[in-house]
Amino acid sequence: MGAVRGLLLALVLLAPAWAHGGYAWIVVLGAAQYGGKPSPALERRLEAALALYRQGQAPRVAVAGGRMPGDRYSEGEVGCRYLAQRGVPEGALLCETQSQNTYENLLFLKPHLRGRVLLVTDAPHLGRALFLARLLGLEAEGYPVPGPYPLGYWAREALYRLWLYLGLKPLQGLKGLPTASRRPNSPPEGP
Repeated sequence: MGAVRGLLLALVLLAPAWAHGGYAWIVVLGAAQYGGKPSPALERRLEAALALYRQGQAPRVAVAGGRMPGDRYSEGEVGCRYLAQRGVPEGALLCETQSQNTYENLLFLKPHLRGRVLLVTDAPHLGRALFLARLLGLEAEGYPVPGPYPLGYWAREALYRLWLYLGLKPLQGLKGLPTASRRPNSPPEGP
């Protein structure tokens, strides 16, 4: 029952953000990967992005996300490899592999994104992601990926949005602006 209520809430709050087509990029925001395989959350996002790409919503897909300490692979590289294996041409993929949070996902991709972008992320996360994208000057709309999201996830995201609406800085740990890669099958960078 909670999942149904969450989906209905997403439909009411986010209906204006649903994809309208004509985007320059589909942007998949980072989520965990385990040993080179997408987590269930990342896989849901990738499948949604793949469907949107196949519908012709955008000619290119960017996948964001770095590595956690001890990980061999980044979320961005795992996501790009997943999409490439399902028929998205490597030339249509942009892999951001250094970011550690949503703000960095968008900040590190920003120099590569021109035109309208369609953010693909979990329904509870979409409001904050859109706020951050617009804060960074991106022309962004969103696609809320449905899923079995607990009430705590919705509440946490509401608190994050309140934090931002109050004018407080996004939580971040910037190390500079790394470059993004178009090579989804490349080995991880550095140790």
